[in-house]
Amino acid sequence: MAEFVDAVEARVSATWRDYYELTKPKVVALLVFTAIVGMVLAAPPAQVPWNALIFGSIGIALASAAAAAINQMVDRQVDARMARTSGRPLPQGVIDTPHAVVFAGGIGLLGLGMLWWLVNPLTAWLTFLSLIGYAFIYTLYLKRATPQNIVIGGAAGAAPPVLGWTAVTNSIDPHALLLFLIIFVWTPPHFWALAIHRREEYAEVNIPMLPVTHGVVFTQVQILLYTVLLVAVSLLPFALQMAGMMYLVGVMALNAGFLYYAIKLRWSADASIPMKAFGYSITYLMGVFGLLLLDHYLPLVQLLWS
Repeated sequence: MAEFVDAVEARVSATWRDYYELTKPKVVALLVFTAIVGMVLAAPPAQVPWNALIFGSIGIALASAAAAAINQMVDRQVDARMARTSGRPLPQGVIDTPHAVVFAGGIGLLGLGMLWWLVNPLTAWLTFLSLIGYAFIYTLYLKRATPQNIVIGGAAGAAPPVLGWTAVTNSIDPHALLLFLIIFVWTPPHFWALAIHRREEYAEVNIPMLPVTHGVVFTQVQILLYTVLLVAVSLLPFALQMAGMMYLVGVMALNAGFLYYAIKLRWSADASIPMKAFGYSITYLMGVFGLLLLDHYLPLVQLLWS
């Protein structure tokens, strides 16, 4: 009887904002931004097909939101025990699990259907594989199975630029895979900084994040090594003539900032550094893709001003 009353109260109290929160909107926004950059780079300046840009963006956003909602459903008991996530709608009982299932399934099918019918089937298939990779393979298995969870599972989060590119070209291009590689290498130092800050909570809920299984110092060294690798990978768009001098100058400045935080994280005793590094890593990724976008449109701007 008590469970029935709780379910009724959840149905009554849940608002659109609660379902919106269930989708991890900030994460989805970053994913969609990288997908849009992939779309723009796949076509000459100002020539992105409107159906790919509009329906591709919406479809990828809905599928990503569905994956995020499934992630929260699977992790609802763990989330309830962690300070960072205890305020989410499912741990708070604002949304009950059956309604979350219907919501995630509905927006997921809508997004994949939109990609299939209004963009192209290849993009729909790749998006579906990304959804499965994050919502099920990573969340259900990898997250609890290995301290390399975020490295292996990072492939799903790195897919959006490829999805965006495919939405425009209906093919998988090597340049799209380079965008994938940037996010794939960026993910471990980004998330491990957060994991260091929250290591005690992860240990309490038996999630084998790297700082829990191998210690903070080992994780700090890995963050530094991955950051050095990221610096090298981030220079490839210029080296392969995918981007020009504007990108090179900007990305070198961003790399200097990331290296600063990685080095400080390794040797500083300041407890605030992990979260500062985590915050900068988000700015870094947005900056790299923003630079790629601006660099792509620079010839058009120069033409208009000439």
